[in-house]
Amino acid sequence: MFSRAFAASVVLLAPAAAHAGDVPLYKPAPDWIAAAPPIDATNLNDASPIFLRYDQQQRVEDGRVWTYSDNAIRIANSQMLAQAGNIALPWQPDGGDLIIHGVEIIRGDQHIDLLAQGQKFSVLRREEAMEQLEINGILTATLQAEGLRVGDVLHITVSTTNKDPALSGNAQALLPLLTKPMRADFARVRLSWPVGTDLRWKSHREITAKPVVTNGYNVLEIPLPLEKPEEVPADAPKRYQPLSLLEASTFDSWAQVSSVMAPLYDTKGMIAPGSPLAAEVEKIKAKSSDPKTRAALALQLVQDKTRYLFNGMNGGNYRPQSPADTWRMRYGDCKAKSLLLLALLHELDIDAQPVLASIGLGDLVPQRLPSAAAFNHVLVRAKVGGETLWLDGTKNGDRLIDITDTPDFGTVLPVQASGAGLEKIDLRYPARPDISMSVTLDQRAGLNFPSLYEASVAVHGPAAEMISTGWSQADDEQKRDMIARSVSSVLGDTLIVSKSLEQSKDGSGMVVLHATGIADSGWDKRNDRYRKTLDQAVGEINFNPDRARTAWRDIPVKLSDPGGQEVNIRVELPPEAKGVTLNGDTSLPETLAGYRLKRQVTLKDGVISVDDVVLSRGGEIPADRIADTRAAVTLANSRLLEAVASEDYPANWEILRDANKKQRFAALSDAYAKVIAQEPDKAQSYLVRAYFRRGIQDWDGVLADLGSAIKLEASADTLLLRANTLRSMGEPEKAIPDAEEARKLEPGSVEALATLALLYADTGNSEKGLALVNDQLALGGDDREALTILKSDLLTRQDKVQDAIATIDAELKQHPGQPSLFNQSCWVKGTMNVDLPGALKDCTKSIELADQPSAALDSRGMVYFRMGRMEEALADLNAALDIAPGRPASMFMRGVVRNRMGNKTEGMADIAAARAGQPGIDKEYARWGIAP
Repeated sequence: MFSRAFAASVVLLAPAAAHAGDVPLYKPAPDWIAAAPPIDATNLNDASPIFLRYDQQQRVEDGRVWTYSDNAIRIANSQMLAQAGNIALPWQPDGGDLIIHGVEIIRGDQHIDLLAQGQKFSVLRREEAMEQLEINGILTATLQAEGLRVGDVLHITVSTTNKDPALSGNAQALLPLLTKPMRADFARVRLSWPVGTDLRWKSHREITAKPVVTNGYNVLEIPLPLEKPEEVPADAPKRYQPLSLLEASTFDSWAQVSSVMAPLYDTKGMIAPGSPLAAEVEKIKAKSSDPKTRAALALQLVQDKTRYLFNGMNGGNYRPQSPADTWRMRYGDCKAKSLLLLALLHELDIDAQPVLASIGLGDLVPQRLPSAAAFNHVLVRAKVGGETLWLDGTKNGDRLIDITDTPDFGTVLPVQASGAGLEKIDLRYPARPDISMSVTLDQRAGLNFPSLYEASVAVHGPAAEMISTGWSQADDEQKRDMIARSVSSVLGDTLIVSKSLEQSKDGSGMVVLHATGIADSGWDKRNDRYRKTLDQAVGEINFNPDRARTAWRDIPVKLSDPGGQEVNIRVELPPEAKGVTLNGDTSLPETLAGYRLKRQVTLKDGVISVDDVVLSRGGEIPADRIADTRAAVTLANSRLLEAVASEDYPANWEILRDANKKQRFAALSDAYAKVIAQEPDKAQSYLVRAYFRRGIQDWDGVLADLGSAIKLEASADTLLLRANTLRSMGEPEKAIPDAEEARKLEPGSVEALATLALLYADTGNSEKGLALVNDQLALGGDDREALTILKSDLLTRQDKVQDAIATIDAELKQHPGQPSLFNQSCWVKGTMNVDLPGALKDCTKSIELADQPSAALDSRGMVYFRMGRMEEALADLNAALDIAPGRPASMFMRGVVRNRMGNKTEGMADIAAARAGQPGIDKEYARWGIAP
């Protein structure tokens, strides 16, 4: 920021000659203007258009473009008043004049002439764009419209003239075409040029207007607004997307544009012998005799040693500053940087020429009229050893390895004295990915527990410079955020234990972020197996074009910009995971949907290693290949690489029976301690460890961390977490104060009310809990179903079993088909040992309706137990635990059932696991007369 401001002060304080156009002129409109209909402001209302007049007229004559604007807008509200009341008229004095014809306020039938009242425009130099690395040489004339009110009409008529000497007498004009839903009382664009002038014009929207000859001039007038353009897919190339523009040009061909631009890039004599630039040339020559290496060194010099800064001064937008000036000031725009690079390459005897490009509209260029206005960028094309190199001095961080990369600029125009035609860039895949990430996941504690990770993220090019600068300015928390964002695509949300940034010293321009921390394991249970997605290639390809409409079927798909990533993942498995296998594609096609892919996979000695590379070169997928490409991507997505644990991989509760549990989780515990040490004054630091400790059934540790978090920030959520933890441990009396405090903090919290109601019931005061629930039900709301289920539970505590069943039945009449209500009806009947056939029907109905029926399977297991059908009870409880492994309630009941079936060893193992996961579970089941 400081360097930009300093550079601007140097430019602004430098002596400069005054230009005739440095102040606005006050003159009547020229006589060639076609007058618009009078503005009627006497019957305006809120439904009136904002634009009462939008009249844009241009005359092209003798290489000059005169643009006349006559606009009248209705001041509809105070926000518009604040914006429109400060009139700002920009113009570029190097090219011509700003001419003020009139400024008036129309109020009903009154016309208040602000200029006649003596108001004049002040002139400001407009350099705010330096924040976007731009000095544009534009002046701004400003005027406060005194007396302007909401409901008034502000009417301004002005002209600007422009004659750019860089165009060698040629002229080019652009007129935007308003489209619906924009409305206006009167709107048009009007283009005129002398009969006999060889001017070409083109509307990129279909129009019926034709030029007519009036007083020796061709006149083209287009009424506006045009119809709203037809909708096109967002992924359509730009040439298919509507461009509401009228353009005109006196250039007769692209070859003429090329030849007119050529003198601006003549490098002869640009690097004087003995000059600082000549010394840089000699340094490059001394480093290497290889032309490609020399070209890379020249490009690196321009990219790394001169900043990008657009400079539109002294000759408009087309004339670059000299290489000597660019090197002296150490900044330049695309024109200046390209001229500097050209001069260096020519001194190095490398064949090179400038190329005009259009960033963003490159594929539309062939449909444009020949003119310099079709382009907004300049780069260099060099030819070395039969290879074509596209060198862009405005980029950052390119090195020898990157020199063959191609920009996705579509169609470009080489600049040469003899003239050249348009050429399409032949796209190549990048030589290396923009980002290379390496991640080691230590999952030796278990597949379903948090993972320790080590990660490095290597970046080159413009992003490397941004990261390096950002890191140097960031505080500790901001650095953690940078790391977290960098690894989130692979690891999701993480906790950062350590972090650092490494600047490469090998000249590669790489910046490497290093981090260690804690991440989610990424394993989940699907189809009865623990699975982890390993793919970092196919999933990165988003190819789902919509071409359902008939009008869209011939539209290609625009692919993402050139770039790519490499991700290497190394997963260290726990000893119980010896049966892990790989499923899906262990190798990939060379290309898919226009992307280049590469994959290497190994599974050896308890370690999975996957290296995925995805590269994009840009470009398009032709319309006739969309269906096949979509099918190929769909097939690849159906075969995403994943690791699959064996069917007998133990659940968490089984791993937690390990006598060496403390040693197994020591590294994770140490990492959590380091996270807390970084931010010991933040409650969240303790909360994340509390969840971890809960997962490994360290209940004392959970309470300690929750206590620390509550001391720092006693939120309702944390208080409820401790209350429910104490309840699970069979200590409801200790939990009540937390639940009551949580309800005070958030009186409207249904969760707090439900927790408190259950705790009252647990401590023998179910009437008090039921009163809370009834009061909340009387208020209505979205939580009625959950509260009704809770009410039925509380009624059973008072032995009002039929009332509990009736409560659920009444709710089912209002909301039939709710699986949770059927499950609760089954559960009440099963636990209270009533209407067991009816309970069985309710549970089966819930299982059929539920997306995730583990609770209903558990309930039906209870019913089968009551009916003495132990085999069926065991089957349902096994099924419930397959869906929700380690659920204490299902573990407890399975232990009871196994004991009843004579399998005491496995039964008591289940009971022990249930008690470890919910220490107070015996009390819970004792209420229903069930014990091991």
